[in-house]
Amino acid sequence: MPDKVTIAVDAMGGDHAPGVVLEGCADALAADPSLHVVLCGPASVVVPFAEAHERCTPQPAEEVIGMGEHPARAVRQKKDSSIVAGCRAVREGAAQGFFSAGSTGACLAAATLVMGRVKGVARPALATVIPSPVRPVVLTDIGANADCKPAYLVQFAQMATVYMEKVLGVANPRVALLNIGEEDTKGSAFAQEAHALMREKVPNFAGNGEGCDILPAAFDVFVTDGFTGNVCLKTIEGTSKTLFKALKGVLTAGPATKLAALAVKGGLKGLMERVSPDTYGGAPLLGVKGACVVGHGSSGPLAVKNGILTTARIVRERVAETIEQAVAGAQDADGADAERGGAVAAGVPQVGAAGAPAGADDAATPQAAPDADAPDAGAER
Repeated sequence: MPDKVTIAVDAMGGDHAPGVVLEGCADALAADPSLHVVLCGPASVVVPFAEAHERCTPQPAEEVIGMGEHPARAVRQKKDSSIVAGCRAVREGAAQGFFSAGSTGACLAAATLVMGRVKGVARPALATVIPSPVRPVVLTDIGANADCKPAYLVQFAQMATVYMEKVLGVANPRVALLNIGEEDTKGSAFAQEAHALMREKVPNFAGNGEGCDILPAAFDVFVTDGFTGNVCLKTIEGTSKTLFKALKGVLTAGPATKLAALAVKGGLKGLMERVSPDTYGGAPLLGVKGACVVGHGSSGPLAVKNGILTTARIVRERVAETIEQAVAGAQDADGADAERGGAVAAGVPQVGAAGAPAGADDAATPQAAPDADAPDAGAER
């Protein structure tokens, strides 16, 4: 039997909350006998549900953060919102992970500000499993960081590697930098610098990958900035919906095609299940303490159920702890390289312009916090 795990769930997250959330929550509890849920939302919603489900604890939270509200401002002002209450439950130890199909930006802000970042992580990143008909592919970042430094992409690759290994069971996944060509010299100055850094610091880096390589699963992990990743994801989602709609129109156009549709119905149903985003339930925010998964706003009961179960799996597989180890290991290696290559002559350390030992100012400067007030702090999914 799996280890007991407790997941905080936002009862008010999504376009069809709370109904689909409660249904998905009940299905998740039925599917995992070791799962416990802290259900966050108005008392009139969460208390009756908890009374009917013995492994559910109600956490009344009377405020709701809407999709159109400024993410960080809403998180700071609405302390009694279901999103903030869920993240606070993780910080205080009442839960080990948090799931919501609500405002992506608010979830990112609350997870970062309330739950906190994993030590050593510069910027948490949203990842998603692209439901390729070949095999699952992870794409990151998909909207948490619209503006990136090349060094951030190195950590995105490290974190996505851990997720791919621990949650999806792919050993030593092949990582690609999403680019406009496979040659090392392709792309913008940003892409070329990111490529060089990843080649140096990511052992499982396999080179550049193009957009046409994603669905055929030419690589296991594709890494990019949040702006490009979100555009790429929406393009794939839109193309998939359009093609299935067009195919349905062709197969139902007349008597002959309807007979043909009956013949391939089973195969098409299996294909749709394989490429459905509901299979994974949401996008994990990698690099925060505990676990945080953000579902699509249009999530139905199946997506909510799978999102909760995925959050529980992330906790059980100790993804956050493994990310901390991976990031620390990379930083230790960088430090060792710097020490070996440092300019130390005859035992005399270098000094800075002001006479202080080189690097002293950097060591005293606190790590920059994410720009939580930025309006693009998490693109809506």
